[in-house]
Amino acid sequence: MSRIFAIAAAVLLTSGTASVADKDVGPRSAACDHLAKAGGAWNACVARAASARSDAELFYAGYWLAKSGSYREALDYLRQAENPDERVLTYIGFATRKLGDVDGALPFYDRALARNPDYSVARAYMGEAFLTRGELGKAREQLGEIERRCGKACAEYADLAGHIAAFESGRRG
Repeated sequence: MSRIFAIAAAVLLTSGTASVADKDVGPRSAACDHLAKAGGAWNACVARAASARSDAELFYAGYWLAKSGSYREALDYLRQAENPDERVLTYIGFATRKLGDVDGALPFYDRALARNPDYSVARAYMGEAFLTRGELGKAREQLGEIERRCGKACAEYADLAGHIAAFESGRRG
């Protein structure tokens, strides 16, 4: 499902039709956006752009690699950021969690939220991590924080609420 989301997000970004309500559609790069994310030409483009090692280009590469399922490669880029912001920290957590290290991911979400308590993407992924550990109450706490900060119409709220509903119904998806 997340691979489908990444593809849809890439299409929305390149078509310029992404709306404010879209959850976590990712950064843009005029140099590489015209290429298919995580394809050979895109990887080469990103490698050239990231060689300058700007945190923005490192985040761009790491984000799309993580969303495309290349978690180890994503971490290679994200960990190079000199001044990791809440987005970089969140995606280090995301990739770490997707590699199966939920306990290792949680401190990155905490650090992201220490920088920006309103960053609901980190809260949604943290909630997913809690569900992976079977901690429904903690996931619900993050859902409540998202609601307080951006409301029930917020895409992050809908995303985490869906994961919680799946967990409660036994699908744990």
